Amino acid sequence: MTGFSAARPHTLFTALLVSLLTLAGAAGAQAQEAPGMPAYGVRYTCAPDRLEPLRAAMAHYLLDLGIPAHLVQVRVDQPRGQVTYALAGTGENTRTLYLAWRPELAIQDEEVQVPVSDQETRPLKTVSRKEIVLALLHPGRLTEFREQACDVQALIDHVGVRQTTVMWAEVLHWGWPDGDAAEWNTRYWHQGTPLPDVALHEALNDLFFQQDKYSIGCYTATKIVFAQGTLDYYRRVKNDPETARRVAQRLLADQEPLVDVEPGRMWSFEPDFEAEELQRPGKLLRMVEGVASDNFVPGDWIYLLNTDAQTYQRTGYEGSNAIYLGRNRFDDYYNDNNHYYSYQEKLSEVFQWRHGVFNRRRDFAKHKPLSPQDYERLSATPDKGGMLLGYRVVPYLFGYEPLPELPGATTPPGGPAPGTPETPASPAPVAASGG
Repeated sequence: MTGFSAARPHTLFTALLVSLLTLAGAAGAQAQEAPGMPAYGVRYTCAPDRLEPLRAAMAHYLLDLGIPAHLVQVRVDQPRGQVTYALAGTGENTRTLYLAWRPELAIQDEEVQVPVSDQETRPLKTVSRKEIVLALLHPGRLTEFREQACDVQALIDHVGVRQTTVMWAEVLHWGWPDGDAAEWNTRYWHQGTPLPDVALHEALNDLFFQQDKYSIGCYTATKIVFAQGTLDYYRRVKNDPETARRVAQRLLADQEPLVDVEPGRMWSFEPDFEAEELQRPGKLLRMVEGVASDNFVPGDWIYLLNTDAQTYQRTGYEGSNAIYLGRNRFDDYYNDNNHYYSYQEKLSEVFQWRHGVFNRRRDFAKHKPLSPQDYERLSATPDKGGMLLGYRVVPYLFGYEPLPELPGATTPPGGPAPGTPETPASPAPVAASGG
């Protein structure tokens, strides 16, 4: 189920793999780390006199999450104004899929209240903030908080956005268009554009309150979940109206909240990639490169490429967009697999397309067993014979960093009222088959 719109033409498949080699090399170069410092964990960089108050606040936050001090390695570089937090005792292991099963970490799901209508909520068990933080501290990537973001609240909000995003992805059953046109509830949407008299948060909520009225591909579904998770965290969970207004303003900058949520460079491996997209920032998300192949943090957006030249040409099956939910779970937008896939199941799903397994029940006889060695190979980047692209796409630190200017924004200074577009725009080309 592809990340690409049906409007994206397919060109020479081999050109795609050549461009992937270039992307992989750039990702590896960006991952280099200064000598003597760990290449993983959470690093704060700020004025040296801010380090002690920050360390005190960080110690309180970790304690509040139930993370004991002996599990965390703290390295201070006073001259550089840096303090780095990393998970201790992990060696060179970068795999985070099984954190929740490690007894010494004592990770348990966290119960939250998920809205089911404008007035009602219900309890839902979802990934814990503790697992998210421990995954950020784990070997395999470095997450940096600089200057204004040198504040524990920036980390708290980042974790909150990730948890809220995962929460909304937990129990989904949208329809799968399978090459047909997407379906939208016309009370709130016109082909992926909110109606002019509908507030953005109301239009997004309806996608989750009345899922049976929607049939959407997984590219669009992924953008919907990130838009909902980000806006809902600041608007409802944190109750931060000003930041919620900024999120809505960015989403509605061109009056098309489901367009350009992610940076254009995410698709630079495509043979038909347009050069002007290379510098286009995402409205809500940025790319993190140089991440270990088996390192996932709940709330990551990943992409699995279908590297089979023949079935790649089939609309809707160029690859699969997925959100990591923690606990070795990836989203299941269509409830085909009891609401989530393990990582191995997700790899197998995309791999089996080359054998004609487009429906797990109908095409079961065509399924080809995979060995542990196959899974290991498929989890590498495409230039190394695998399917997983070597980056993750993650939320901005709203309120704690200057965000890149959006090209062609039409929102006037001050922005619209929270979540409300001012004038209708022409419908966006939202993918019907992207999955």
